[in-house]
Amino acid sequence: MPRKAASTKKPTASKKSTASTSKKATASKKSTVSASKKYGKTSQSEVKKEMHKFKAGTAHSGPKLKKVKSRAQAIAIGLSKARKKGAKVPSKPTR
Repeated sequence: MPRKAASTKKPTASKKSTASTSKKATASKKSTVSASKKYGKTSQSEVKKEMHKFKAGTAHSGPKLKKVKSRAQAIAIGLSKARKKGAKVPSKPTR
C-alpha cells in the first residue's frame, strides 16, 4: 500500500516560544523567592528570645500576663514584637 503524505499542519513557533518563556519566568521567580529570606534577622531573634522564655516557662502574654501554653503562641508573640519594632516580617494571613 502506498504511504499517505504527512499532514500539512505544522506547529506554530509562537506556541512553543510562549511555553518556553513562561517556564523561564516561573523558574526565575522560584529562584528569587527562595534566595530572599522571608523573615529578617531582627524578627528571627525576637522569635528565638520568646521561644527561650516559653521553654523556661516564663513566657507571658496579654494585659493579665497569662502563661503561654503552646509553641505556636510563643512564635506569634515573637512575630508580633518584631512587627512592633518594624522588622521584616510577612503580613498576617487573612481569612
